[in-house]
Amino acid sequence: MPTPDVAEGFVGEDRRRELVEAARDFAQREIAPYAREWDENREYPAHTIKRLGELGFLGLLVSEDMDGLGLDTLTYLMMVEEIAAADASVSIALSVHNSLPCCILELHGTTEQQERWLKPMARGELLAAFCVSEADAGSDLANVRARGEWNGSNWVLNGTKAWVTNGDVADVLLVMVRTSDDASSRARGLSFFIVPSDTPGVAAGKAEDKMGLRASRTTQIALTDVQLTAEHLIGEEGKGFGYAMEGLDAGRLSVAAQAIGIARSALEHAVKYAGERKQFEQPIKDFQGVSFMLADMATRLSAARALLHEAARAKQRGEGITMRASMAKLFASEMAMFVTTRAVQVFGGYGYMRDYPVERLFRDAKVTEIYEGTSEVQRIVIARELYSNHDYRRDWT
Repeated sequence: MPTPDVAEGFVGEDRRRELVEAARDFAQREIAPYAREWDENREYPAHTIKRLGELGFLGLLVSEDMDGLGLDTLTYLMMVEEIAAADASVSIALSVHNSLPCCILELHGTTEQQERWLKPMARGELLAAFCVSEADAGSDLANVRARGEWNGSNWVLNGTKAWVTNGDVADVLLVMVRTSDDASSRARGLSFFIVPSDTPGVAAGKAEDKMGLRASRTTQIALTDVQLTAEHLIGEEGKGFGYAMEGLDAGRLSVAAQAIGIARSALEHAVKYAGERKQFEQPIKDFQGVSFMLADMATRLSAARALLHEAARAKQRGEGITMRASMAKLFASEMAMFVTTRAVQVFGGYGYMRDYPVERLFRDAKVTEIYEGTSEVQRIVIARELYSNHDYRRDWT
């Protein structure tokens, strides 16, 4: 008889362990040894991303019918954690592709769009980017100003998108623009289009010089009279805001997994260092001040992982996860900053030096409190959900 998890669409425990161990092995062998060099040089690891695509990592959530691996959310997130523990830059390139463009195309794309775009994306032949935010539409996505106009034969897109992960290395872009004005709601009238990156009028800006995730490519995308046929519209015209929110729920789980991977790596380094570093003729782990820091780091890490895994199980059961996704993202990202800050403290002066990995992990952790919705936005979402007929016994007991 299948376990409850398998019956609800999860892979079996043995298969999950096999996949997670494969992700860990790849990450530690082909990513971790080069993470510092990529960070120092702001070098996009194109070969590694290509290799991940060949191994199926760009189609982890896509169904087998669409040439993906068809994994459940929990297994996917555990694999993202392993990649993030080696290098958060690689994990964000991977997770943005998986949790946003792939999911939206599978849920709302036509059969023709799935054949032409989704299947090659799942096979690792095409890398995707998600173009939603703008300079004045970050937390407030309903304020999108980029426009799409129907001229009788084509859609014509104009505008500029900001903070696009994979922006100048993606083969295809999922772009949200305003296709109509609705006085009743700014969130209405937004639509998604799939745009090949080599379409005339599409231009990527320079790669941003970031505090962390320096091996990940983040750019602006400018759209100037970009002409697309009707077949490039995804789903229904005017429904794009809802599609974006669906994608962001999934994306927030991915960011939480990334934050957990970063924090886990920082904790592992701190525990090892505290056992080796001696002061006053004894390892610093024997000092209560240090041991308590390590205990707090480990406890918060475990709590964040439990919160995320419960959200993943709820998603797999088909339950609404807006509140859980925001809770997981909020708690995990703030936990990552807590853990990496204390990892630097455990290392003392060495923790402030780029020769030691906790400095990079500290910088990488910060953005998890910002993208896919800031911590402040997550608190707004959670507070609103508290008044939406939640069964607290179900959620918290």
